[in-house]
Amino acid sequence: MLDRLDHTLRRHPHHPAVLTTTPTGAVRVRATRGELAELADAYAAALRARGLTAGDTIGVAVRPGPRALAVLLAADRLDLRAAVLDPGAGPDVLRARLALARPALVLADATAQAAAGWARPLARRARLALPDLAALGPVATLGPRLPGCAAPLDLTAPRTALPARPDGDGDAAIVFTSGTTARPRAVVHTRSSLAAGMRAVTELVAPRAGRAVLGGTFFVLVPSLAQGAPVALPARPPRVLARQLARLRPQSTYLTPPQLRAALGAGARFTGGVWTGSAPASAELLTRVKRAGAAEAWGVYALTELFPAAAVEQAEKAAFTGDGDLVGTPLPGVEARRDPDGELLLTGPAARHRYLGEDPDPWVRTGDRARLDAGGRIVLEGRRKDMVLRGAENIYPGLYEPALHIPGVELALLVGVPAPDGDERLAALVQPAPGTDPRALREALAAPLARMGTARPDAVLLTTVPLAGRSRKPDRAAAASKAAAILAGRGTDQGPRGGAR
Repeated sequence: MLDRLDHTLRRHPHHPAVLTTTPTGAVRVRATRGELAELADAYAAALRARGLTAGDTIGVAVRPGPRALAVLLAADRLDLRAAVLDPGAGPDVLRARLALARPALVLADATAQAAAGWARPLARRARLALPDLAALGPVATLGPRLPGCAAPLDLTAPRTALPARPDGDGDAAIVFTSGTTARPRAVVHTRSSLAAGMRAVTELVAPRAGRAVLGGTFFVLVPSLAQGAPVALPARPPRVLARQLARLRPQSTYLTPPQLRAALGAGARFTGGVWTGSAPASAELLTRVKRAGAAEAWGVYALTELFPAAAVEQAEKAAFTGDGDLVGTPLPGVEARRDPDGELLLTGPAARHRYLGEDPDPWVRTGDRARLDAGGRIVLEGRRKDMVLRGAENIYPGLYEPALHIPGVELALLVGVPAPDGDERLAALVQPAPGTDPRALREALAAPLARMGTARPDAVLLTTVPLAGRSRKPDRAAAASKAAAILAGRGTDQGPRGGAR
């Protein structure tokens, strides 16, 4: 598919590729097909001039859009492995992930550097403030450079004799998921598994040339552009997103459930097919989308390890009356089974090859309890993982709980609490040591909370943590129930996100 994308970009270079929308709803061409191809060539030449060779790893911390896509196309052309970095994860988690991936070069835009705190520690004083990061490789800025950012990637390198795309298979991308700060876990996809996932999206969504698609992920951009359809990046403000939908009338739209809820709240109308994933999509939400004009409304069940895995349309989901959450029939090539404990296992051509540092395993453990009905459809029965889903963001408590165990804290847990809109809130239960001054403890917690980035909890509760079993381990289910009861009883006294009250 990347060969087809490259051909499409170069065949009609003046056609629009990536679109954006102004606050008034006006559509602008952010990049033409030719500009996207030119940028990918420039990045490939620059990376080769930096001495990167096949098999090297580059870190990518760039907002979705033309630059991010061009970087991935350049990496594919040079047979490099791209490690996707989330600067909002917080510096401790980020350092652990960098140490595992060990990129030869980190490419970051100015926003990512500011969010991650890279502007000073890595670009100016890495060897003084953070000597343990000195071996992780340099940082280069993509796009506009702000004061304190790393030096820009040099795009003046000659572009002659760039290699053709590699024919064989090999590592293509690293995407971090669960694990702890000390032992992060990273999904490794090969070129063939990514290609299989993009083929599955193409067959599922069937984008047509010429008419816009709305969405911002790699799995939306590549299949759509390869089929000749321009892609509009979703506007963030709900009212602007509603105007964008009205102006573009996209043939297909991909938004997360929180984005859909916000758009509907702003009075958005939909056209064509609408697809949603990254968080549970209820039958009620899909029904609201169809009532707002969509011809079809699909919930997509997907994992970092296998995207996409299954899909269900609103009519089928609304007709389902059994227990659990119907997420649909496995897509062509995807096989599903349960282990003896009821956990859903998946495999297929789009499944990740392995976790970084671990042996290959064709079966993906989803962490979800599930059953397969008589028609082979997947029905989820709850998560076995400790993962919390807030918005469309996966938050793994094990990544962040150690940071809360500061002097004066006996025990700390992060748990998800159901919210009225179907989302989850993140609560921290912190059990003070006897004799600890609560006010002083809250002040001491401010620093580790600030370092948690986008995983910062919505509420911090100083209370005892429930224990269970002969070993008296923390009981997460009981802790979540306790947090929900405390928050319900406190009314509005919940504090802002991350507020320690």
